[in-house]
Amino acid sequence: MARRVVTPPRKQPQVVWIRAVDASADVPTITLGRDPDAELPGRYGLWFDDGAGHARLGEILAETKATVTRELLAVDSGNLRAGIRGRLSGWFFLGPDDLGYAYDDVTVETPVGPAPAWLIPAGEPSDRWVIQVHGRATRRQEALRAVAVFRDAGYNSLLVSYRNDGDAPTSLDGRYALGDTEWEDVDAAIDFARAHGARQVVLMGWSMGGAIALQTATRSGKSIAGVVLESPVIDWADVVAYQGASARLPAVVAPGAMRLLGSGWSGRLTGQGAPIDFARLDFVERAGELDLPILLMHSDDDGFVPSTGSRRLAERRPDIVTFVPFTEARHTKLWNYDPEKWNGAITLWLRQRG
Repeated sequence: MARRVVTPPRKQPQVVWIRAVDASADVPTITLGRDPDAELPGRYGLWFDDGAGHARLGEILAETKATVTRELLAVDSGNLRAGIRGRLSGWFFLGPDDLGYAYDDVTVETPVGPAPAWLIPAGEPSDRWVIQVHGRATRRQEALRAVAVFRDAGYNSLLVSYRNDGDAPTSLDGRYALGDTEWEDVDAAIDFARAHGARQVVLMGWSMGGAIALQTATRSGKSIAGVVLESPVIDWADVVAYQGASARLPAVVAPGAMRLLGSGWSGRLTGQGAPIDFARLDFVERAGELDLPILLMHSDDDGFVPSTGSRRLAERRPDIVTFVPFTEARHTKLWNYDPEKWNGAITLWLRQRG
């Protein structure tokens, strides 16, 4: 389990059966086997053929006890057909071209080497920037959903990559540090933004990207205007315990894995170059050290990162944390499930921050 936590996966599990595809109908449809993600209202991406294909799905049109039929909005790549498996994703856009805005491919010089990023300017010249930090086992595309709402508020969006994510260079050990080292790459992105005219910087972190954003905010030493968190990891102990229980492992496995990952000799078993300081990553216990405004959005049915850490942080720091709860939006799919609520929360929070 310890190796699984820190090792970037080569491929994602395909858990949803594709039962039928009718692309020639007046309203093209796709029928999926029932699954917690497949049953969610909203718009989603569907990866299939082990990631070789991608389609975009719309609202639910019909349901049975065993299936969910949705509108098939587009097939971006691959041979979508019945009898194969796929994975529902919050990625709805595959690249900045899908948004219709001008953008630049840029490079951020990080401690591990040059990391590619997308810079999507605001509609008018602006010195306000948001730096988007994607989550574990995903890439920059995850954050494309947030570009429009920040752009409407006058922010330039910098969507970054970081070590071991498949776009940026790898670290020497090729392992995740769960935010304990990745924050240095986001710190370099802040330098890039300031070198290109940024005077106000907001960080937004998705899932593990939330842990990275909080590490950056507390360890960078640079002025940051605020942090927006979507389905974030606030306390890794919660996440590791939840994943262990989901895998039906004995209760002693999760804390044992964390002790191993935090030990000085763990590298012989996990491949880590250095132990992880889990106490430094626990922002429930470190809540008193935070001193900047935070917008926190999390769903109680997340399925990967429990919302308990987010709720405890919000309870401990109501003076700086604006908590927007969801009940059934799953992990990092809050925009997909209810874009009006999600966009409205960010817009209001930015307006209140001036």
